Amino acid sequence: MKIANGVEMLELEMSIMGQTSMIHPTLLYDDTTAILVDVGIPGQLKEIQAAMDKAGVPFANLQAVILTHQDIDHVGSIEEVLDVKGGNIDVYAHAEDKPYIEGDKEPIKLNRAQVEQMLANMPAEMRKQAEAMLLNRPTAKVTQVVEDGTILPFFGGITVIFTPGHTPGHISLYLQASKTLITGDALVSENGKVLGPNAQATPDMGEAIASMQKFLNFDIEKVICYHGGLCADNVNQQLRELAQTLTQ
Repeated sequence: MKIANGVEMLELEMSIMGQTSMIHPTLLYDDTTAILVDVGIPGQLKEIQAAMDKAGVPFANLQAVILTHQDIDHVGSIEEVLDVKGGNIDVYAHAEDKPYIEGDKEPIKLNRAQVEQMLANMPAEMRKQAEAMLLNRPTAKVTQVVEDGTILPFFGGITVIFTPGHTPGHISLYLQASKTLITGDALVSENGKVLGPNAQATPDMGEAIASMQKFLNFDIEKVICYHGGLCADNVNQQLRELAQTLTQ
């Protein structure tokens, strides 16, 4: 779905442990360069390529991936992307999530002990898929470390907003040219309505709610939530009301 000039919200179907939902990586591009924000679950390279082709953006133009955080549904296809590109693209992430993305630390959520406990109670067919996905996590070298306030010099400027809580190194992105906010999992949405962080998937809700307050410093016309998709109706007002509700 085209969100603005040079901004495409991809729609990929995710199926994990019998649960199916849509996820929304974001494709940023111009005539010569493309950047992906998050890369779905393992095994979604062909779906990503097909979505880029549908948007009229050659996969050959992909020059970087920005990872909002370490979770498997955001980093899952990173190794496949890097393999096809011969490793010749940059991977951006925050320093706090870097060791998890690179495999030097166990993930904050769904670490090996937790996964093995879950697998023990699964039906055999479902267990096989979960083992392949969760016990062999992809890793990637983070080549570019970003921090709060970093402005990436692409497509009119991409401002990095450090939004920890969902993970220690979670980031969101503000696209200056189109006034679009890419939240990663700092927020979720439903039917165009901005909701707060998903409490079940957010280890530090207090920090996540505090992080969300940073969005009030930006003039936002559109929000892309990885889970829930596009919100474009009175977004600034929605965010102010949500912040007030969550901090009461």
